[in-house]
Amino acid sequence: MADEPNHVHLTDPRAMRALAHPTRLRLLGELRLRGPQTVGMLSERVGEAVGSVSWHVGKLAEHGFVTEAPDLARNRRERWWRAAHATTDWDPVELLDDPEQQLAGTLLRRAAMERYVARYQAYLESEASLDLAWVRGTTSSDTVLHLTPDELGELRDELSELGRRWHRRGAAGRPGAEMVTLIWQAYRGPQ
Repeated sequence: MADEPNHVHLTDPRAMRALAHPTRLRLLGELRLRGPQTVGMLSERVGEAVGSVSWHVGKLAEHGFVTEAPDLARNRRERWWRAAHATTDWDPVELLDDPEQQLAGTLLRRAAMERYVARYQAYLESEASLDLAWVRGTTSSDTVLHLTPDELGELRDELSELGRRWHRRGAAGRPGAEMVTLIWQAYRGPQ
């Protein structure tokens, strides 16, 4: 994925720590999902005070996650922001030799997982109000596999390609298409 356009690969522990904040993860997600917005728009979307959102957007900009979008401003006072990249990743193996990088990577993965859980809980709370066709298509499952490290890497690559293929197919704005969240996990479980 690192060779795809509009993608950033993280190794800087300061950037990883900056992104590990739950509000910043949510703000970056909103900009990626809904496109450029002002701090006021973001504030309404995430339910945080304008001053707090402004500070968090500044931290995201400091580390290159968001950039200003001056072409959208109607006057000199209005400031619009956009996500600088469509996707972000990091490789835990690259972080193992440096304790600061390792800790930052762990913090970021934990924050991302907490965001996944919060989004799934929000879905569960809204499920009863959805059209039955959407509920029928929903899935959540797990299975235990017995794999070698090479096979686990192969599974990771196949899942990533599957996600990219459906991302390309699932263009926004198509009749009947709504946002669907895809989350997958594959890891060696505790013994």
